[in-house]
Amino acid sequence: MATGSRRHRHDTARLKHDAAQSTLAPTVSSQPRPAMSSHLLSVDSLSRDDVDHLMRVSALMEPIAQRRKVTRVLEGAVLGNLFFEASTRTRVSFHAAFSRLGGSVCDTTGFTFSSMAKGESLYDTSRVMSGYCDAIVLRHPEQGAVAEFARATKVPVINGGDGPGEHPSQALLDLYTIDKEFTRLGKSLAGAHILLTGDLKYGRTVHSLIKLLSLYEPMRITLVAPPGLEMPRHLIDLVSNRGHWVETRESLACDFSDLDVVYTTRIQKERFTAEMSESFGGLSRDFTVDRAFMDRYCGPDTIVMHPLPRDSRPEANDLDVDLNGDPRLAIFRQTDNGIPVRMAIFATLLKVDHLIERDLRDVPWFVPDTIGVDDLRD
Repeated sequence: MATGSRRHRHDTARLKHDAAQSTLAPTVSSQPRPAMSSHLLSVDSLSRDDVDHLMRVSALMEPIAQRRKVTRVLEGAVLGNLFFEASTRTRVSFHAAFSRLGGSVCDTTGFTFSSMAKGESLYDTSRVMSGYCDAIVLRHPEQGAVAEFARATKVPVINGGDGPGEHPSQALLDLYTIDKEFTRLGKSLAGAHILLTGDLKYGRTVHSLIKLLSLYEPMRITLVAPPGLEMPRHLIDLVSNRGHWVETRESLACDFSDLDVVYTTRIQKERFTAEMSESFGGLSRDFTVDRAFMDRYCGPDTIVMHPLPRDSRPEANDLDVDLNGDPRLAIFRQTDNGIPVRMAIFATLLKVDHLIERDLRDVPWFVPDTIGVDDLRD
C-alpha cells in the first residue's frame, strides 16, 4: 500500500474526532441502543459497530472528563472496584469515571484484606458482590479469572486486567488516543504504520490493542521484542488473516521514518520465572525508546505511547524520561483519555448512554486550563 495515501483524511472515516467534538456522528441517539455484550471481558466480544459507538460516546464524555460539565446519570448506582493485583492509574481511573457519572464506588485492593485470603472462591465472591453493586471492575493476576468471575453474575463485569491475558479498556483508550493524535496531525488510521515493542508476550495491553486495531482498515504493524518475549503466534495469525501487514524485526536499530505510532511496554518481570529473570538481566538499553532513538530513526510527527507505569530507572529497557516535554510524547494525553473512554464503557453497559446530552450542567468550581506544566495546547 502506498504510504502517501495514508497522509490524508478519509472523508468517510469512522474514527475522526477531537477533544471537543466527533466528526463521526457527533450525537448519540436519544433512544436506548441494542446492547453489546453484558460484560467487557475481552476485545473479542466487541464488533466494529460496538467500538465505533464507544468512540462516539467517549467524545460526548469529553466535557465531563475535562471538568467543564457535570452529569448524574448514574446517581444511586454503586461500582465494586476489585483490584487483586497492583494498580494505581487503572483503579483510580475507573473510580473517577464512575464518580463523574454520579455513581459511588467501593474499592478493594489486594488479596490480604479480601475473603479470598480465607479461601473463598471466585464464584462466591462474584455472587456476593453482585448483591451489593450495579457494576464490577475486576483485576486479577491469573489469566481467565475475570471470565470465571463473570459467569456467576448478571451485573456488568469489566476486565481491568487478567494476568498476561487482556486489558480491553486500555485498548479502547489507546485507540481513542491514536485517533485524536491522528486528527491533530491530519493523518488517517487506514494504512498507518504502528510499532509495538517491549514485552509483547506478557504485556496484556498489546494483546488487546492489536486485536482491536485488526477490526479497522488494513495497516502495517511492526513487532520488536527481546528474544523470548515475542507476540504470541495466534495473535499474529489473527491480525494477518484480517488483511493487515505484520512484520517482525529483531532490533529497534532500523529506519522507522514512516512510522506513525511507537507503542512501547514495560518488561513484565513480575511474570517471569526465576530462570527467565536471570536470563533477562543483561539487555542493556537495546530495547529502550528514548530521544536518541526517536531523533535518529523516527519522523518528527511520530507519536509515542505507553500504557504506564514506565520503569524510569536508568537500567530499565523502557520508555526513557528524556522524552519528557517532547510533543511527540502522548503518554499523559493517553492517560487523560482513560476517563472519557471508561465513562463511555459504564454508560453503555448500564444503558444510560442515550441520556448523556440531555443531562449536562456546567461545573460550579474552578478548573485550570491545563493539568500539567507541559500539556499540549490546542
